[in-house]
Amino acid sequence: MKRKVAIARSLMHNPSVLIYDEPTSGLDPMTSRYIIGFLRDLRYEKKTIVLSAHNLFQVETICDKVMILRRGKMVAMGTMNELREMFGSISYTITFTIDDINTIKGCREYTYEGGLYKIPADSIEELNTCTGIIASKGGRVERIESHYPSLEEMLVKVGK
Repeated sequence: MKRKVAIARSLMHNPSVLIYDEPTSGLDPMTSRYIIGFLRDLRYEKKTIVLSAHNLFQVETICDKVMILRRGKMVAMGTMNELREMFGSISYTITFTIDDINTIKGCREYTYEGGLYKIPADSIEELNTCTGIIASKGGRVERIESHYPSLEEMLVKVGK
């Protein structure tokens, strides 16, 4: 309740700049979801929100721009798209079935789980090559998933 009251109190005088440190910490999931939606909607009211948070999914959801700090120094800043370009672009996972996996040559190492094979691809060219090989060997592509680096993955790269 204290967190809810603090957020309500911060809005009373309709400030143009709001500073929040872990605004959803200690809140139940439904209230947390409401607060995140509310903060996201404040953008349309031309509010500037400075947010410090460890819940990186919420940061990705709310923030127009993200600054990554390491030992108190800024190491990156930009929109999520700009940060993704800095820290690696889109990658893919090809999920498929095939009678004889040994016929697949020219693709990266595969994994096998739940009756399906998976091969990663780091570019659209690699994706096209592997799906072509799979199809030419009688395999069936079940799905292709794209994956952008998450903010958490970016922070891991910064920490190295």
